[in-house]
Amino acid sequence: MIADPKGLYQEVILDHNRKPRNYGTLEHPSHHAEGLNPLCGDHIHVSLDLAGDKVEAIAFQGESCAICKASASMMTVAVKGKSRSDAQTLIGEFVAMATGRLDPRNGPHIGRLAVFAGISELPMRVKCAILPWHTLRAAFNAVATASTEADADPMRTPLGDA
Repeated sequence: MIADPKGLYQEVILDHNRKPRNYGTLEHPSHHAEGLNPLCGDHIHVSLDLAGDKVEAIAFQGESCAICKASASMMTVAVKGKSRSDAQTLIGEFVAMATGRLDPRNGPHIGRLAVFAGISELPMRVKCAILPWHTLRAAFNAVATASTEADADPMRTPLGDA
């Protein structure tokens, strides 16, 4: 077991960056959105298939930094098989945790995503970590694009219930 949370964070980021889970495309997604972080150049696409109310399949692709890619990879693992409502709850908890508004111990759905808790101490990297989640939220709401800048910046405007 790694006693140093920063060491665990770095290990998880490196693992998910090298071997991202659910990386690729879905042939006929029911929902899709494109996410942009123009300041650092992250550009991802998130697609998913809902079977009724359940996230049957989810994938992401694009060009992004290691933090964004690892966050997207872990996000897809966390929401696959969940109900839309549970996934939206997790979006809200993750963004609140990453922005320092939620202690991961108080986020009942955070689980392994708690490795990102320290990202709130790195304001320039927060947008990298939350871009996939913001993009998933856009996909759920049939919004074509999501951004971490201007009015769409989740650091500037609250996401509400996600």
